[in-house]
Amino acid sequence: MGKRVGVELSRREREQVDKLLSKGLQPVRTVLRALALRQLDDGRSSPAVGASLGISAKSVWQIGQRYRQCGLDRALYEGARPGKARALDQEQQQRIIAVACSPPPEGRARWTVRLLTEEAIRRKLVPRVGRETIRVLLESHDLKPWREKNVVRGEAGRGVYRPHGGRARAV
Repeated sequence: MGKRVGVELSRREREQVDKLLSKGLQPVRTVLRALALRQLDDGRSSPAVGASLGISAKSVWQIGQRYRQCGLDRALYEGARPGKARALDQEQQQRIIAVACSPPPEGRARWTVRLLTEEAIRRKLVPRVGRETIRVLLESHDLKPWREKNVVRGEAGRGVYRPHGGRARAV
């Protein structure tokens, strides 16, 4: 027989687990954790609970440990994950967009992602940045400077629609 984890749910916690299991749709991980806690509370061993639920004995043991150390909510639900920090802050993004909307360098017909990356570093807008970061930034603003000669068309007046250099029409 395997090692017992020693989980003892209070009456209120048992009611919480039962209420969770009787609700409608729930994430599978949460349901499995609730079922594991219920079976551990009944005195079953980690390997037995794992075999009945189709998860490893180690996972069952970890659920029991999280319950004992941090309580029911931490045992049932995953903690927040911090994620990766953003590569560019809001000000850096705005400055790079402004560069993309400006005229291209002398001798160039349009901006390219590689050229924008080099220019952002040269102007010290960012200490370092990858081409993919610049590409995603431009794409999120629906800018494609490598396709068009001018990203911003300033010659059209307010309320005038000018599709790709065509005749001006009132909107």
